[in-house]
Amino acid sequence: MIDALFGSKTRVKLLHLFLNNPGKSFYVREITRLVDEQINSVRRELSNMLTVGIITSDTSDNKLYYGVNQRYEHYPALRAIFSDAPMASGPVHGSAQVADWQPVVKDIPGVRVAIAAGVLAQGSSSKVDLLLVGTIASARIKKAITAIETLEGRELSYSVLSYDEFYYRLSVHDKFITEILNSNHLVIVDTDDVLKSQK
Repeated sequence: MIDALFGSKTRVKLLHLFLNNPGKSFYVREITRLVDEQINSVRRELSNMLTVGIITSDTSDNKLYYGVNQRYEHYPALRAIFSDAPMASGPVHGSAQVADWQPVVKDIPGVRVAIAAGVLAQGSSSKVDLLLVGTIASARIKKAITAIETLEGRELSYSVLSYDEFYYRLSVHDKFITEILNSNHLVIVDTDDVLKSQK
């Protein structure tokens, strides 16, 4: 039945493969073997999926590798359908509910500014999903990011800056900071109201 819904048995098998292996890449012959389908059928579907944007390709060692695009707009919804891993219950609106992961960010000791963008802020075009500012232990950051990635069902792109560096970059309208703030974003933590003073 799901084959009819998604157009072809090969496409369903490919979606199942990619969505159960986020962060992993495969070359064509490997994919053909794993999904047990004809190479021409696999190549045709890979081309279609690349055009749509659900997968990306990259060349390494003279081989073309394919992997799921975790920044694809409908990635969470497709992952909820095809992933073998149990997903968090509740509506899928493009990501986990903001209320689910905001406390994780707020509980990181030493965070003075935290800005969510990218896949964590609906309608954001930022390539950075989370910007953390302060004096923060790397073990705490890793633990928090892992928790949020588990809730989101995808890998996050994040950046950590000291408060002095962030304040300087903000004051000179640094491109990195400006791109985050000019895109849709959520201010999760701003202990000194430094972002309010910039408006």
